[in-house]
Amino acid sequence: MANLSNYKKYKEIFKDYILTERSLSKNSVEAYIKDIEQLLAYVQNRHIDAELIENYFIELTKKHFLATSVSRKISSVRAFFLFLYEEGYIDNDPASNLSPPKIMRKLPDVLSQREVIKLLDSCDTSTNKGIRDRAMLETIYGAGLRISELINLKISDIDFNESLIRIFGKGSKERIVPIGQYAIKYMKLYLNNVRRHLKFSLYSDILFLNMNGKPLSRMGFWKILKYYTQKSGIKKHVSPHTLRHSFATHLLEGGADLRSVQEMLGHSNIVTTEIYTHVDREYLKETLKLYLPRG
Repeated sequence: MANLSNYKKYKEIFKDYILTERSLSKNSVEAYIKDIEQLLAYVQNRHIDAELIENYFIELTKKHFLATSVSRKISSVRAFFLFLYEEGYIDNDPASNLSPPKIMRKLPDVLSQREVIKLLDSCDTSTNKGIRDRAMLETIYGAGLRISELINLKISDIDFNESLIRIFGKGSKERIVPIGQYAIKYMKLYLNNVRRHLKFSLYSDILFLNMNGKPLSRMGFWKILKYYTQKSGIKKHVSPHTLRHSFATHLLEGGADLRSVQEMLGHSNIVTTEIYTHVDREYLKETLKLYLPRG
């Protein structure tokens, strides 16, 4: 088994691998490497084997780390040692038997369809800002976008004739998704009546700009969403991802099949999408309690 100095070199090789081969985001790469560095700090100059790694995670649990944090660290460590083993840097994989703790998956917060309409209608479309904001909210909800996908959306990514948009999601994965008639309506209104008059708008292909004509930031959109949530009187905590969750849930409630929702959300694994079926079941349970005398 290699010594600690070798593992520090291997860490850099692994970092290059996940950056180039797995196309992970910078934040994901940093999280992987931090998890591995913490393990190596615990190891010091001791011989790394399955027992030592298992003891490390027992210590984390005793320190009351959240199960989600421990699970992520286990995933990082497993990926690291599996890579080293498969590439021939080590003779056996000491992390092969690690299993993550069971995690109770929290159901995502969702808005009802009535609440979504209240949120959208709270935009004052007699003003330029209101038109832009309505277009953004219609788009992020109407296509189930992540906030990063919304603020990076380009005019050239929109096919107005076919009502389709091209999205570059996590890991630069491309997908084509349909977009509803209301989102198209307000996009056109924004492009024709607002965006073309903004300073610097001619120099950028980014669709949604702030009122100074510069690309909208994540924080900028967060503030806009918070403002309209309060204005519409919605008491729930609403984040950009709440609108994405609501999009998926409303599709399933309307009878869409899981595979189609997976495609539209850009999930690489259908297991990720399946959490929305649980949301749907919760909705059905509440309906049962509300309308069935013996529910």
